[in-house]
Amino acid sequence: MDTFHVKTKILIGGGMDELAEKLRRVFIVTDKFMAESGRVAYVTDRLERAGGEYVIFSDVQADPDIGTVTRGVGMILDFQPDAVVAFGGGSAIDAAKAIVYFAARERDMRSCPFIAVPTTSGTGSEVSRFAVITDREKGLKYPLIDDSLLPDLAVLDAQLTTSVPPAVTADTGIDVFTHAVEAFVSTASNDFSDAAAEKAIKLVRSNLLTAYGSPGDLAARQKMHNASCLAGVAFSNSGLGLNHGMAHALGARFHIPHGRANGIMLPYVMSFNAGCAEKLTPTAKRYAQISRLLGLESSSIRQSALNLIRTARRYVEKLSIPATIQAAGVGPGEFEAEVRSMAEAAMADRCTATNPRTCTVDEIEQVFRKAFAGRLP
Repeated sequence: MDTFHVKTKILIGGGMDELAEKLRRVFIVTDKFMAESGRVAYVTDRLERAGGEYVIFSDVQADPDIGTVTRGVGMILDFQPDAVVAFGGGSAIDAAKAIVYFAARERDMRSCPFIAVPTTSGTGSEVSRFAVITDREKGLKYPLIDDSLLPDLAVLDAQLTTSVPPAVTADTGIDVFTHAVEAFVSTASNDFSDAAAEKAIKLVRSNLLTAYGSPGDLAARQKMHNASCLAGVAFSNSGLGLNHGMAHALGARFHIPHGRANGIMLPYVMSFNAGCAEKLTPTAKRYAQISRLLGLESSSIRQSALNLIRTARRYVEKLSIPATIQAAGVGPGEFEAEVRSMAEAAMADRCTATNPRTCTVDEIEQVFRKAFAGRLP
């Protein structure tokens, strides 16, 4: 039996003014830059005008870790809020999810609405039942996957993304594309998750390069915000795949931003999944369907799949994302020292469980090696 679940109410283009009128005691989770630059005023100014009170937890860093979550849990239990607002990129939203998740073991949080306000267009965390937490001592990333991680409300306001640096627009944008493609070929996909993934892919095709090259284009920014959310809906229901398992391992070992790690790995994982270098797999047909969606279809399934893989590579090039692991600054020696353990971590990653092609640790290691050297069919 297939299922499809969308718990989160999505407010497209704004809505924080109306929400603030209903909030009285708010726990805000964000990062230091958002707090110290004053950008969190998007939330706090509205709360102050409405007579609400709040505390700000701004310890979140890129790739939030166990210690951050532990501190946040202590602070939220002390403050006893009647609402939680996550304000920032995927790291802030993931940290807030984990904080609420573990705080709920100490206090009933069901009457405390969780509101996500993304400031980047990439993770889809505002509508997903996923959160990724890092164990820095072990160099591992742990995906949390649970329905209770879904926010109650998401505010999609593209105004918040216009000042994002181009590199972040690139990393998060390729992350959207990866989410949608992996959701579409996942072993747990269905007609409903496919619909969300397909629309996200179309929106990326029409708007990602514009948002990257013309940061002030608010229409393109809003479309990418919507694409990110739709891709989040898709993968929250269908799961992801090997690309995310490998990106988690690569990012944890070498501190490469998550979206960038996904972009680096995407052409190589797609080539493996499709069997382009050996015998074509059924997944190649799914990639060919995406090619048809994007107007890239050829006379053969293999060529259509290759066209999609090359399109992913062109996105990487046009967004100035490194095309290989080595180009991302990882030297041969340090790569060799970590490649086996990265392959083992990717194999154990929960995202890999819904990859369309079964794989072994040896095969994953070979994909890592191809991504390091830049070997594609």
